Amino acid sequence: MKAIIFDMDGVLVDAMPFHYEAMKAAVEEITSIDLDKRTFYLLEGMPVEEMALEIFKLKGYFVNDSNKKDNQSHQKSEEVAKRKKEIFREMNIVPKPYDDVRELIINDLRGCLKAVVSGAAKQEVDTIIEQDFGKDNFDLIMNGDELEGKGKPDPAPFKVALQRLNLDNTEALVVENAPLGIKSANDAGIQSIVTLNTSPLAIDDFKDLISEDRIFKDTKSAGRFLKRWCTR
Repeated sequence: MKAIIFDMDGVLVDAMPFHYEAMKAAVEEITSIDLDKRTFYLLEGMPVEEMALEIFKLKGYFVNDSNKKDNQSHQKSEEVAKRKKEIFREMNIVPKPYDDVRELIINDLRGCLKAVVSGAAKQEVDTIIEQDFGKDNFDLIMNGDELEGKGKPDPAPFKVALQRLNLDNTEALVVENAPLGIKSANDAGIQSIVTLNTSPLAIDDFKDLISEDRIFKDTKSAGRFLKRWCTR
């Protein structure tokens, strides 16, 4: 039996614009940094605190004197992460699936095991998957709370998924929307595809990570490839 391992946000459901707005607001509130969309999408998949630290580095943001810089930067990143989660929760949004993705999951991939590996919080993952697809339509659902901070590009989430599915890396395919997710799959030794959907990223942003013929404009257009992969 083969398995398809889906990222959730940006692959199954149109959540990324809301995550970006929440992160942008939190970063600006805590640090006055104006977070652009491209930077956010390039870092997507990281745990929020790690993403905040990377944003600080990229934007040249340093906290007070150099001797205390690291500790204070971590403190600020924790503040950003906490505030981002609060803002996102206040939005009170359950993102909708992309076009035809619900049909793909429920009816079109019967020849494969189906898994979700997401860095989002357990409550968020459970709510979205149950409301949009039904948990019973997936053989494995993993969330960020159980990964102990090992988010993408760490390969650990995908390696754990393989262990739980009792498969080796040649029997799985990862569906991702971000470069760090593809790097994670590569380092886990699992083949992958990209579905861009509403992402502002382009093919060149995945250069040296995956071949162009494995990059699709959206999850809908990847459906034929996924169905064929399951049955061959």
